[in-house]
Amino acid sequence: MLRLTWVQPEDLLGHELRQAAQDGREPSAIAARWRAAGGPEAPLTAGASPAPASPYLRVLAEDLLDELADLPGKLTDQEPTSAARIKAHCPNWPAPPAAPARLPANASLLRLEAAWLGRAAGCLLGKPVEKLPLEGIRRLARATGNWPLHTWFTAKGLPPELTTAYPWNRRSATTSLAENIDGMPEDDDLNYPLLNVLLLQRYGRDFTTADVARLWLDELPAGRTFTAERIAYRNLLSGIEPPHTARLRNPFREWIGALIRADVHGWTNPGDPAGAAEQAYRDAALTHTANGVYAAMFTAATIAEAAAGRHDVHHCLRTGLTVVPPDSRLAQAVRHAVQVALRHEDFDAVVDELHATHRAYHWVHAIPNTALIAAALTHADGDFTGSVCRAVSGGLDTDSNGATAGSIAGLLAGDPAALPDRWTTPLKNRLATSVADFYGTGFDTLAHLTHREMR
Repeated sequence: MLRLTWVQPEDLLGHELRQAAQDGREPSAIAARWRAAGGPEAPLTAGASPAPASPYLRVLAEDLLDELADLPGKLTDQEPTSAARIKAHCPNWPAPPAAPARLPANASLLRLEAAWLGRAAGCLLGKPVEKLPLEGIRRLARATGNWPLHTWFTAKGLPPELTTAYPWNRRSATTSLAENIDGMPEDDDLNYPLLNVLLLQRYGRDFTTADVARLWLDELPAGRTFTAERIAYRNLLSGIEPPHTARLRNPFREWIGALIRADVHGWTNPGDPAGAAEQAYRDAALTHTANGVYAAMFTAATIAEAAAGRHDVHHCLRTGLTVVPPDSRLAQAVRHAVQVALRHEDFDAVVDELHATHRAYHWVHAIPNTALIAAALTHADGDFTGSVCRAVSGGLDTDSNGATAGSIAGLLAGDPAALPDRWTTPLKNRLATSVADFYGTGFDTLAHLTHREMR
């Protein structure tokens, strides 16, 4: 039987129970009904449980999802989702720049190319260990002399018992280990930046959330979406309009998906973190709410500040926080992560504390992943290799975290020549994708296309 991932009600219910407990609703009575009926827990890593549910359980799950959506939440006031309320909650919301931050054209192009390359390299580094537990990542790297992590993962020389205990991500093992990298393989962490270049080309920087939806339906295959994006896509096909697409039976609405779509909004607004955050908001609102939206806004604002080329990573991260409600869980997590990174010399100790602090969250949730990205960039002081390796070595959503850390650190490096050859040469200046006509495009070309959309 075909098992569709990330959309089956019986699989969504366990995730929604967890989401409800985290966002201040009280789901215990509904959880008891689900367990009494024999309902399963949410799948730990996969998008679908291994066996289909009975017709009764499926119908029950649909009813309970709707009941959970109607429960009142305790965090609504401190974690709003509307753009106006988010801005009202941010006392240090950045003022628009008096004039755009304009670098010489060649400098801007080099900075953008370094950002694209950095995003690709960081993503590729994390692909083979995606979904693996932290202990597995550490053991695999140590067994090949690659700990602390400093280069690509490899299967060469690994003891058979380790590869059995911690198998590489099956979708990525053939394209993402040191011995078989041949250009940048397809990944949603690169597909979304490509889509957002198209978004700006077609609709301009005043695009609406509905424009994002139209573009996805035109250019994004449904099978290339995951978690919140897949739910929103399904909702669109069912006639649901944004922003309700983000809420209807969508337990992934505070996960990492909107964050990985934020880069282009930052790249094209150098020195204008507020403008970048506002664009990221309109993009994120299709699929996410509250902390899922804040993660995208934080990332876009951080990147916009880095794109101006005037400040270090610490200033950029502080700027990113100005567009996030300060009492939200995401803001608290980022502030804590930065403090932990500054306190510990050993990054393993940083990671262990973050994992302990955020153990209640799913490994794809925006809160622990945004915290890890901030900690990695802080601990590495913005250095490229240090940033991507720390982000990936911290586990959780390894390829997405490596991609975002690589984008920011690439911008700060300012030039592809400043990135070590071991990260850029295997990419062969080409990427694979199913988005429009971008297959095989070079990162230098992508820099030119992005540059045309800059403010």
